Amino acid sequence: MRGGQSYVSCPPSFSNDGNRLLVGCGTSVAIFSTATALQVSSLEGHTSTVTSVVVVPGSKILNYCWTSSLDGTIRYWDFSLFECIKKIDLNLPIFSMVIPSLLSTPEESSGKKKNVYAYVCMQTENGKDNKPKLCTAQIRKCNLTNYNKLSKVTLKETKRPQRLTISPCGNFLGIKDKRKLHIWKIPKVDSDSAVSKKITLHHTKTFSVLTFHPTERIVAAGDVTGRILIFRGFGAQNFQENGELLNRTSMTGEECKPGVRQNDDAESCSTWHWHSSGVNLLSFSSDGVYLYSGGKEGVLVFWQLDTGKKKFLPRIGSPLRYFIDSPDPSVSSISCADNQIHIFKISSMEIMRSISGIKPPLSSQDICESISSQAAFDCTSGLVAVQTENYGIQFYSLFANRGLYEIQVCERNYQPVDDVTVVVTMVELSVDGSMMGTVEVKLPEEGIGGLICLKLWDLDSDTKRFSMSTLIYEPHRDAHISAIAFHPTRHMAVTSSYGGDFKIWVCREETQQKGQTHQNFSWMCHAVGSYKNKAMRAAAFSADGSVLAVAADTVITLWDPDKNELIAVVGETPSPIGRLIFVGKSENLLSVSHGSTPQLSVWSMSKLAASWSYRLEIEAVSCALDLSYFAVIALLPKSIERMFKGDGIILVFNATDPTPMASWSVTKAKGGSIAFLKGNPSELADEKSSKTLLAYLNGDREYVLFDPYDKEARELNMTMQGDLVGLEDNGQFGYTSIYGELPVFDLKRNKASSVFSGASNRPWETIFNGSSSHMLPPLTKLCSEFLESLLEKKTSIIE
Repeated sequence: MRGGQSYVSCPPSFSNDGNRLLVGCGTSVAIFSTATALQVSSLEGHTSTVTSVVVVPGSKILNYCWTSSLDGTIRYWDFSLFECIKKIDLNLPIFSMVIPSLLSTPEESSGKKKNVYAYVCMQTENGKDNKPKLCTAQIRKCNLTNYNKLSKVTLKETKRPQRLTISPCGNFLGIKDKRKLHIWKIPKVDSDSAVSKKITLHHTKTFSVLTFHPTERIVAAGDVTGRILIFRGFGAQNFQENGELLNRTSMTGEECKPGVRQNDDAESCSTWHWHSSGVNLLSFSSDGVYLYSGGKEGVLVFWQLDTGKKKFLPRIGSPLRYFIDSPDPSVSSISCADNQIHIFKISSMEIMRSISGIKPPLSSQDICESISSQAAFDCTSGLVAVQTENYGIQFYSLFANRGLYEIQVCERNYQPVDDVTVVVTMVELSVDGSMMGTVEVKLPEEGIGGLICLKLWDLDSDTKRFSMSTLIYEPHRDAHISAIAFHPTRHMAVTSSYGGDFKIWVCREETQQKGQTHQNFSWMCHAVGSYKNKAMRAAAFSADGSVLAVAADTVITLWDPDKNELIAVVGETPSPIGRLIFVGKSENLLSVSHGSTPQLSVWSMSKLAASWSYRLEIEAVSCALDLSYFAVIALLPKSIERMFKGDGIILVFNATDPTPMASWSVTKAKGGSIAFLKGNPSELADEKSSKTLLAYLNGDREYVLFDPYDKEARELNMTMQGDLVGLEDNGQFGYTSIYGELPVFDLKRNKASSVFSGASNRPWETIFNGSSSHMLPPLTKLCSEFLESLLEKKTSIIE
């Protein structure tokens, strides 16, 4: 099961009856009910991102649409039957597509059946020497009715892909290209060889968006500074045909064309300015009386075209992308940059329903050094909690692929255009999903001020939503919080800080007898600990909660959480430890180190020593709750990314065995997260699904759920099988660090091996099997390597 794709990568489209909204969603088209805002079905078939969705207009019983994709294909669908009727392969990525002939009036469409032509913005074809041309995109015509090959007529070549804009009547086609608007008049009788007339309108700033009036020759364009230009009577000279008269008398003198630059073919140009930054959205109302505009402010502005008067729909909460009219003139949709689509009622200026995708990653990742991009998972219910731009936390159902609700962590009015002054740096959930901890940081201004707040939340049993129970200012003085961990069975939590201490918090439940059994919770500090003033970088409770492990820079300290007594100090790693986690109910502890010498290490708690380790750059780690398995996301060195066809690899281990059980190469691993979930066979519609699923959430917050124990691993494409030795930056620890590489192991043997999906065939087993034990290097080399390995594994215990 896949989910988390962007709903706003291209404009959506309403069905003819207005009851369905077709949304480009990754490689598919999701179909939502406008009455419930829930997904009812999808169109599957494209192999790359869908870039255009065009519904064929007609009666309410007709349900046909055209789609284009970066996979180079155009498809014709009956979306009532979810069936692809026709496929046209252009063999080059398609960035945008419009079909003017579908918008022709019945009078124009009468008579002989005409061919349907699409105008596409696609990647430029390579030259005769098979080398890419300087221009990366071109606008071409394609006969959708009788496709043989692309028309030889190229309307325009551009250095960047451009989104095509068609007028509501289908007569004009336009694009923005830096400081120019290029507008073509579509021939009334289109053909492969028909040439469209063209005009160009100029501006002093870069254009960002354009739209056409539904009935008059008026084009509106927004620029990057927030201004809106209204060109009236465009094409008065070049587009006028014999016997055709415009609404206004044609004028030629510059003094008779106010606001028009460089003798552009327009009667006048007026400028409106309200937006403080670039205009992203422009659309005329269906009757042409109003112009809607939107930008980064998250405010929809209604302009009265004749007078320039305006009114507002404020606080939509995110920069606006697209405004789409429905066949029902009272309903429209607004697409926002936070991956939400709002069903909007124009008459009352209110948002009726919202289609909520997963919120995109924070744009302020580099502003605060302590910010964590890791998502928090509720493994029992299949929920993920992610930080949002508006100082909140979104709870998203991975099984239902939709947002459930949001909570506001920081109570302040969010304005997208404001400078970032507050960041929610961390969110963590307890094992059973009943407790949550968040950290917010108020950034200092000019080096002065700054505030760190720890908030602890409890899940309401009735509403199934979190409510804040305790707010703690500066829990570790002015030091940033490095980790939050919850006790597996009790209301206890621990926070560690870079300032050199950790604190154990306990929850006291306050009850009342007057008709209520539960009033609220309050948290208080139970104990404070430190170790040699070292930065406490990570913390974790054991499965039964009897042991608390806290990372003090490069060593691991073990504590009794009830008595706050130091039990032992375990090992030392080459770099500071950034993550600790106990492996299920086993005796093993997992540590992840970052820095110049990253390392993944497994420690035995019974022996208080390292069991095995790998020198890997680990992005995320998760353990199965009741088993001794764990999974990691390892970032690949750039030198071997091409071989693995990805920038990361998921490895599944048994804690007692350094040989990975399975592997999958993945993309967008940086900023990704991973978690073991308790599967829901009824929702996954797979009776053979195991009780445990693995969820991979990539850096763009797209995710996939799959069975890690299934040999076929149907739900995740594995593009390349690889070997763990190739992933390590400076060689492998353990056996090979002492005895060297085994001669039977060949890194290149899998370069040509590629499968569509499936777990790896354990290629690492050849590292440890199949060689004679008496084949050892010279004694002089063996002694130095052996002694060094013992020093690395030396265990230090505090007296």
